[in-house]
Amino acid sequence: MFDPDTDGVFARVYASAARRMFACGVLYGLGAMLIYIAFARPPALFGALFLVVFGGAVLLLAERLRRATQIEITLTDTELRDSTGRVLAVIADVVSVERGAFALKPSNGFTLVMRDKAPRAWSPGMWWRMGRRVGIGGTVAAGPAKFMAEQIALRIATRTAD
Repeated sequence: MFDPDTDGVFARVYASAARRMFACGVLYGLGAMLIYIAFARPPALFGALFLVVFGGAVLLLAERLRRATQIEITLTDTELRDSTGRVLAVIADVVSVERGAFALKPSNGFTLVMRDKAPRAWSPGMWWRMGRRVGIGGTVAAGPAKFMAEQIALRIATRTAD
């Protein structure tokens, strides 16, 4: 295994700048376009109201994505957490790492299968947690995500060998 840095971090995953800009741009553009259509060519009242509400919701999602992709996910010896301090998974509870082509995983990422269920949580473009699965990926860079998945798999293999 590799040695950690001065903070005890073995691997870091962060949002790729190009993917982050593209994802935010698409969502901001969609939200603005929906609101524009509602006022430029107003359909019936219900249709215009729907377009404005849906466009506003997309703009809120775009802002949440922009903020969420500013964080990074770090792997320490005991846990996987984000830079805000939120613990995504405890390494001792990880059963397996799924990263194959047909695995249910985010883009450029991997999925951890946990021993116990955890509350649902979501950070758009970075990670999600549902039941016993934690998905890392979306706007993340492929290389660091693959390295982190390999590090977690190595820890699982050494734990089961003992």
